[in-house]
Amino acid sequence: MKATYLYKFGRFVEWPAKVESDSFSICVLGQDPFGPALNATIANETIAGKNVVAKRIPAPQDAVNCRVLFIGSSENTRLKQILSTLRDASVLTVSDLPEFTQRGGMVQFISEGDRVRFEVNLATAERAGLTMSSELLKVAINVRRNAR
Repeated sequence: MKATYLYKFGRFVEWPAKVESDSFSICVLGQDPFGPALNATIANETIAGKNVVAKRIPAPQDAVNCRVLFIGSSENTRLKQILSTLRDASVLTVSDLPEFTQRGGMVQFISEGDRVRFEVNLATAERAGLTMSSELLKVAINVRRNAR
């Protein structure tokens, strides 16, 4: 389900015109909880006319060319450094780390029983130049409007 969300987020977020690339990259930093599910979810998909590709990246610096970045739980101790590295990049940061949106991330997955929901830090996304559609914000369980 989380892999599907990563793809769907790409459909409901607008990136600044300065963000140019040949493909729409959904990246995973740290331990990959998706395995082949992410690749299967995005196989033959496009967003804004660009082929969607999944990338597993070893370092935060590699994320500057990603549109969506999932930060795995193995990166908890490095989160501040990762978000600092991406401060000036227009990358949608997503994680299921505790208090991710309070710590400066943009979208946090939250498990409610057997359902996956999410909350959004709108201020952080807007600071990165991203525009989230009202359709996306309507289904979020919480929308933070302050940076921290």
